[in-house]
Formats: sequence, structure tokens, C-alpha cells
Amino acid sequence: MTAAFTSPALDLYFRSILDLEEFHSVDSSMNGLQVDNDGAEIKKIAFAVDANLETFNRCAQADAGMLFVHHGLFWGEPLAVKGSHRERLGLLLDRNIALYAAHLPLDQNPRLGNNAALAELLGIEDPVPFGLYRGKKVGFKGKLKKPLGMEEAVKAISFMGRPPVGIFPFGKEKSETCAVISGGASGEALQALDEGVDLYVTGECAHSVYHQALEGKLNMIAGGHYSTEVWGVRRVMEECAARLSIDVEFIDVPTGL
Repeated sequence: MTAAFTSPALDLYFRSILDLEEFHSVDSSMNGLQVDNDGAEIKKIAFAVDANLETFNRCAQADAGMLFVHHGLFWGEPLAVKGSHRERLGLLLDRNIALYAAHLPLDQNPRLGNNAALAELLGIEDPVPFGLYRGKKVGFKGKLKKPLGMEEAVKAISFMGRPPVGIFPFGKEKSETCAVISGGASGEALQALDEGVDLYVTGECAHSVYHQALEGKLNMIAGGHYSTEVWGVRRVMEECAARLSIDVEFIDVPTGL
């Protein structure tokens, strides 16, 4: 028999598998329960990368009582309840949907996180923390189980076969070492260069690092901010389905970016 879950009970569970407090001082995201429901039992959780109106509508259509996202609604500063923000909040409140967010704690988690998943997909052996961000390492790096060409690496990380934002084959034909940081971490390519990594995988590309990567012979893949960050929410979804025996659903709203 499936247990009954409320938003406080699910908050405790998510905090038991994700260290939300570790990044409290460096993450602008309000990690944790961002919008509560009225105390009703939650029988289904939807999972998505981003908090937006389309996702909220699809969550309501799926009859989910909670939405777990990587990018929530609140980022360090209060927002006036007007415009699209008012519409988003209104839909959640009208449909009694709780909103839960996990940003950097989900990127960094060594078992369920975006970067752990990318490291596994690419075949990084014994990954070690990589990518210093405000005193915290959020990514992973290591030696690849087998040398990878750029096309092989792209295929390994492409969600549903979607193309990456950019491919930059500036180095070895076959990379032997790799570092990964999902999302908007183009600047951390410089750390990959400093640490002698062959291939750097992230979500976005930036003009400012192009020539340094080229001159430093660093292979680089910008897999897409969205596409490199579906993995963590999906892993948490699978964990909830297996451990809690609760109904789950992934809501896919790609941006192509």
C-alpha cells in the first residue's frame, strides 16, 4: 500500500537525499519548498527542469500535487506579484500544487546529480570533484574508461537524441580525460584548461572562452543548458518512484538552449 505524503513529509525526504544546506550561502536559488499547498495529501509528483507556465499547466493536467524542479521561481531577491509571476503563482495556488526546487545541490550531488549522471554517461572512471564555484566544487572530472571522439561524446549525453548547442573539436581526436559541469558553466572551461583536461562538457558556450580553448587545444561540448540538466531531476524522480512508491511523471519542456 502506498504511504500518504504531505509537503512537509516530502521536504524531509528530499533533504535526506540532497544536501540543501551545503550551498545555502552560495546559491541564489531558494532551495526547498518554494510554494506550499493547503496541507492536502500528495499522490503524484511531477518533475521538470524549469518552473514556467507551460510546465505548471502540464503538471495540473497530469493531476500532480507537487512539482519538483531544478530552476525554481525565487532567486535571492523578492519579486513583485504581477505579470507572468502572478499568473504562475496563481495557477499553482488555484490548482493546489506545491513547488519544490533544488539547484546547486542537485548539480553537485555525487549520486543523483546532473554532473554525476553526465560523468556516468561519458564513462568517467572514479570521478573526483571539479569546478570551483564560490568555494564549492560542483562538477566532476576523471579519466575516461575508453578514449572518446567528439561524436561519441555527444551521442552519450544527448537527451532523446537532441543536438548540442555547440561542438568545438579543438584538441585530441580522442579524449582520454574529461570534466563536466552542467548548465551555464562556460567560464569553468578555463579551469579545465589549467588542470590539463582533454574534454570539457557543459551546457552553454561563450564567446569569451572560445580562443583560449582553441589555443589551449581543449575539446569542448556545449550540450545545452536544458539538455544537460534533465538528468538530475530524472534521477530524483526514479528514486522517489522506487523508494516512496509514489506516482511520478517527467514533464519535458525543452528550450533548445
